[in-house]
Amino acid sequence: MGERPKLILASQSPRRSALLARIGIIPDLISPADINEDIIQGELPRDYVSRLACEKATKISGDFPDHIVLAADTTVAIGRRILPKAETIADAKYCLQLISGRNHRVFTCIAVVKSNGEILKRVVETRLKMKRLSEAEFKDYIHSQEWQGKAGGYSIQGSAESFVIKIVGSYSNVVGLPLYETRNMLRGSGYIL
Repeated sequence: MGERPKLILASQSPRRSALLARIGIIPDLISPADINEDIIQGELPRDYVSRLACEKATKISGDFPDHIVLAADTTVAIGRRILPKAETIADAKYCLQLISGRNHRVFTCIAVVKSNGEILKRVVETRLKMKRLSEAEFKDYIHSQEWQGKAGGYSIQGSAESFVIKIVGSYSNVVGLPLYETRNMLRGSGYIL
């Protein structure tokens, strides 16, 4: 049997690396893909994450032929509306006001480029309901800065977990990488687990 191909993680997210480590997967290399993440007008959340994850994986696989490349993209949506990644206080306030007291969905697409160049992809959806935030909870969460860089303006692995009334689906998907599906895709790609 030949040598196992190397695994390249096309993500700079420390959350994704930590999630992989929890199931015993340590990428051989982390090589984030710098791509345009602008939403195409009329693009649906599922299509958006699928396009970005595949672009990331394809871009990095060009630099690492014969290796397995794992990429992912996560977004939060209310209906057809894709919420931004919160980079500013205004972004965080916008997102939290929209999801406070409402149902929303988190989509992650996992894209794996096999060592032979074949691309596997899967979109995972988790549905959540967040409590209606009081003015004090809203202000405290904004002040915590846990929202920085987070899709939908919150981080479920922080204090915002106490705002979630209901979650249907994968918890690790909400963090940024659905582990069940990721493990199965890596197994199917020839990465020995």
